Amino acid sequence: MRTLTILGLAVLRLLSRQPQHPYEVRQRLREEGLDHLIKVTHGALYHTFDVLAKAALIETVETTREGKRPERTVYAITDEGREVALERLRELLSTLQPEYPTYCAALAFMSLLPKEDAVAQLERRAVLLEASLASAAAGSDALVKRGVAAIDIVEIRHLQAHLRADLDLTRAIVEDIHEGRLDWQPGERSTEEKADG
Repeated sequence: MRTLTILGLAVLRLLSRQPQHPYEVRQRLREEGLDHLIKVTHGALYHTFDVLAKAALIETVETTREGKRPERTVYAITDEGREVALERLRELLSTLQPEYPTYCAALAFMSLLPKEDAVAQLERRAVLLEASLASAAAGSDALVKRGVAAIDIVEIRHLQAHLRADLDLTRAIVEDIHEGRLDWQPGERSTEEKADG
């Protein structure tokens, strides 16, 4: 089997609690707020179940049908599935994986915009980041009130830390542009200079 995906790891984690069918797993991902960290589409989820079953990391425990509804196959994690999940989790926690954040790339190309336009976009981003932070805090509070264990939502702390760092950096870049500490490309003129010239 190729490397276990994050969605695959999430499925194995949920199946380690109890046997479930894919629809139940999708509901649990939503309930625990994991759908904000992992892209979960209907097709990707069922494909993940197929891949895990072919690799013998999960197994069918029953197939049921209620009325005219489609069959529902309930899966359980296998011993091998547990081992693979633990090994993948150890790897993810202990090593640095290359990530290619789009905001970082956008910052690298920011000088293509006139300064004023760049500032306007960054200020717009700061507003969205503030809203995302508030939403993450509300979501975390709601999960805690529903009795979700702190260990099961520790990833929200990570998300909030990244949002705060992103917001702090964005505000600092805006301030650096306003204060003239951040030079644009040599020879590039601002909108005001172009109007004067």
